[in-house]
Amino acid sequence: MQATQQPPFHLRPYLQMLRPANIVTAWADILVGYGATGLVQTDPSQIWPTLSGIVPLLWLLLATTGLYGGGIVFNDVFDAELDAVERPERPIPSGRATLNYGIFLGTVLLLGAIVAAAQVSLLSAEIACVVAFSALTYDAIGKHHPVFGPLNMGLCRGGNWLLGMSVVPGAMLHHGVIVLVPIVYIAAITLMSRGEVDGGDRLASQIALGLLLTVAIGLMALTLLPDYIWLSMLPLGLIWLGLVLPAFIKATTSLTPDLIRQAVRTGVISLIALDAATVAGFSGWLYGGVVLALLPLSRWLASRFAVT
Repeated sequence: MQATQQPPFHLRPYLQMLRPANIVTAWADILVGYGATGLVQTDPSQIWPTLSGIVPLLWLLLATTGLYGGGIVFNDVFDAELDAVERPERPIPSGRATLNYGIFLGTVLLLGAIVAAAQVSLLSAEIACVVAFSALTYDAIGKHHPVFGPLNMGLCRGGNWLLGMSVVPGAMLHHGVIVLVPIVYIAAITLMSRGEVDGGDRLASQIALGLLLTVAIGLMALTLLPDYIWLSMLPLGLIWLGLVLPAFIKATTSLTPDLIRQAVRTGVISLIALDAATVAGFSGWLYGGVVLALLPLSRWLASRFAVT
């Protein structure tokens, strides 16, 4: 009897599983948390942190790459049987990637992320562990729950913002409330994504739209923080709202899978604009612009690799 041969290894299917465009949005999350620590000056001539501040930032960017990449790879691992029916074009059900390689890749990425975070501090490593656990919980259990699932996914993003803040632990006490912004926003996107395959549920889509508007109100509410400059936030906030709101309205009106997928894709990538708007209030419009500059890179990657 002839032994069953493994399919030849190709890199692209595994890159597709990583959702590269989404990883760029995770970098923006770290830059938000970092910018909220006060290490970045609002004076344009002093925007760049010192070398001693850049090194921890680079470690955290590496950590979030592993956390998001590992979490999204395990999403495909846990969904392999379901995807064989609903999304047969994905790497694992199509046979272009194997389940075992996926498990190995996801494990290496998550463990590597925790090691990278530990180079900054024990607190950073602990937050990375919590984010990794939250991601795996979502992949295995949370995504199937109508209420806990969106909240679970939002907590992963909120943890990512806290990871960026962990460079200065005291910043989490003063500005930790800002993590409510990504928690609610990602919950909205996750709710909307429920209709990607079979079409949307009107109530779920309307709740998602309502959560999106709640995020917009929450951005303005950040002006209650004593050191938050709303005039720096406003232009970038309008850019974010202009990107995401029309897509959500169209999806809520039509409830068709194509427009829902487009709304989810737009929502995920536009997280960079939301990040830029949020952090501009702490660190000035120029630093916010630096974060926003990640948007073209994410959109370019989204044109070459799947986002959802």
